[in-house]
Amino acid sequence: MTSSTTSPGPIRMGYADTSLGQLHYAECGSGSPALLLLHQAPRSWDEFREVLPLFGAARRTVAMDMRGFAGSPGLPAPQSIEQYAEGALALLDALGIDEVTVLGHHTGALVALEVAAAVPNRVSTLVLSSSPYNDAAWRSERDSSDLGVDDAEIQEDGSHLTTLWAQRLPYYPAGRPDLLDRFVRDALAPGIDPAEGHRAVHRYVMEDRIGLVRARTLVLCAAGDPFAMPHVPRLAGALTEAAEVRSEIVAGAHIPVMEERPAEVVAAVERFLAG
Repeated sequence: MTSSTTSPGPIRMGYADTSLGQLHYAECGSGSPALLLLHQAPRSWDEFREVLPLFGAARRTVAMDMRGFAGSPGLPAPQSIEQYAEGALALLDALGIDEVTVLGHHTGALVALEVAAAVPNRVSTLVLSSSPYNDAAWRSERDSSDLGVDDAEIQEDGSHLTTLWAQRLPYYPAGRPDLLDRFVRDALAPGIDPAEGHRAVHRYVMEDRIGLVRARTLVLCAAGDPFAMPHVPRLAGALTEAAEVRSEIVAGAHIPVMEERPAEVVAAVERFLAG
């Protein structure tokens, strides 16, 4: 199968009917294999607003609101990476996508890994962007009740809004309050607990699943991401059954690398896909 090289056209929005409810997504471009983009918690497809049309210039690209987030059906706590992956697979089925490349960022990276582990015959290529390697040692060192970000109880005076902003501010590029605006909007989506996705990451037993990944895998990371950057060598080394593993660092970038450096992200991924 070959990819389209025509103009991607505008971003198209849709809802896919599935057994899990209507899943919301945005897409751009055409051709196969398709590319599925999975966002971090508590974001939405909007995290990929800049990269979506760039990827869509070469292939059909779909950015979903993962199950439990934004415009897709909510999930009661405790949520799990496996539930998010179930939603991603339901969307692929509903859209008639068989072979797929999956790119996930932060929380979405673990979801992408779970999709690749669950259906290795369908995932041809995997991109893990700013992913932790949360094995047993990582989980034992980390207190799931002290997340550090996205954990603010709703207050009558609205002070939880500035708390959410302040918790993320150290990890965002200077002079880009517009990116924090977009984060806060997603964090305040109806029915969303901004911290629950991070708790789901802590619950995920990654070491039991990573050895099931067979796809060619790119480990991509923003150099200024303190949560993921230290994990790059261990994560790449744990992908023992993957057909190929490469690592690439986006210099000078931070947690919102998809929005901050879209052209560099797309160039790195396209180089890997071409290889």
